[in-house]
Amino acid sequence: MTSEPTQRPIGVAVLGYGNVGSEVVRILRNQAADLEARVGAPLELRGVALRRISSDRGIPEELQTTDAESLVARDDVDVVVELIGGIEVPRKLILSALNSGKSVVTANKALLAEHTGELAEAAEAKRVDLNFEASVAGAIPVIRPLTQSMAGDRITKVAGIVNGTTNYILSAMDETGADYSETLAEAGRLGYAEADPTADVEGYDAAAKAAILASIAFHTRVTAADVYRQGISEITADDLASARALDCTIKLLSICERITTPDGSERISARVYPALVPSTHPLATVNGAFNAVVVEAENAGRLMFYGQGAGGAPTASAVMGDLVMAARNKVHGGRGPRESKYAKLKVAPMGDIPTRYYVNMQVADRAGVLSAVAAEFAQHGVSISTVRQEGEGEGARLMVVTHTAADSALSDTVDALSKLEFVTAVTSVLRLEGTEQ
Repeated sequence: MTSEPTQRPIGVAVLGYGNVGSEVVRILRNQAADLEARVGAPLELRGVALRRISSDRGIPEELQTTDAESLVARDDVDVVVELIGGIEVPRKLILSALNSGKSVVTANKALLAEHTGELAEAAEAKRVDLNFEASVAGAIPVIRPLTQSMAGDRITKVAGIVNGTTNYILSAMDETGADYSETLAEAGRLGYAEADPTADVEGYDAAAKAAILASIAFHTRVTAADVYRQGISEITADDLASARALDCTIKLLSICERITTPDGSERISARVYPALVPSTHPLATVNGAFNAVVVEAENAGRLMFYGQGAGGAPTASAVMGDLVMAARNKVHGGRGPRESKYAKLKVAPMGDIPTRYYVNMQVADRAGVLSAVAAEFAQHGVSISTVRQEGEGEGARLMVVTHTAADSALSDTVDALSKLEFVTAVTSVLRLEGTEQ
């Protein structure tokens, strides 16, 4: 009786050896037997591309290389795992891999938000896989449910907290009452914020992820440039205190949804901004560095995905899931989901999006101020939901919550209010999400 022949090993190249890359290599080496059983063939690490070769990396020096291009070009590499970050360098490496018939796994949201179309076309031409589960929410499975589990449903909205740094900062500000700069500094000391936190706190990271989610959910190519973006650097401790008074909290949200314009045409909205979220909404309880994504679909209803959205081991978990899928397809001749862009929906400008506003302003406490403010809202076609006034004299504070209106009308209203003689300052303007009014 003869045994079945051993399946040819699947060669893996890892580009990058940072927090995620080192964890991927660890899993490949420590769980080799389990991975072979799941794939149907051994996964063999052919090499790791890094900046410099060193004996203290924890991997044999013969597996280390500073020449990523040569590693990608090797004939014994079947799957390339790109974890180096940036855009142009990994773009060239990934295209080289795909054009050579190698499948690619990447966690590079900035690259995907700009070049998904180009990379997807290269993968399609060579009938190989381009997998990127880890690009949006770390260990949280979001991409695969949208592309596979919900492929037969119609997605109406995807909204979530997809940046752990900003969520940690806002959660800590809410809990301690500290201001933004103090909390950002603490986040840096704890390792939650980068030395240069701009990509996180100004919303660039979340906008790239929103572009990826919108592209997948609505079968339309969306880039980061299509996403309206606003960061959290202007949020104050007073804003969070005001939010608590309204039984809300503040979260940086990435929101992608289908909207119907007044003329009846269907469009996409993709936007990122800090928003008031009612305490009863599931996203309000997502604190610290955790992420969560809520998907709404016509048949499935509302689904929520929650977990660790960053970190070496959690992100490596998603990368390994993609790697196993790509390797299985190499062994069995299958292919993962292709890019779906048939809908070709237009992205609506932010001004056309129906939103609600919370407006906080300093006003003179004299007769007629409230009626004049209300008249300004009415003149722009914006209905007021609630009004609250605190203080007296020149230091009086007026807080207004609106009903839903076009964002452009709300923005014009705020501009007009700031020009009124009895309005000392419009100190804060925030949108509200998770309400139906």
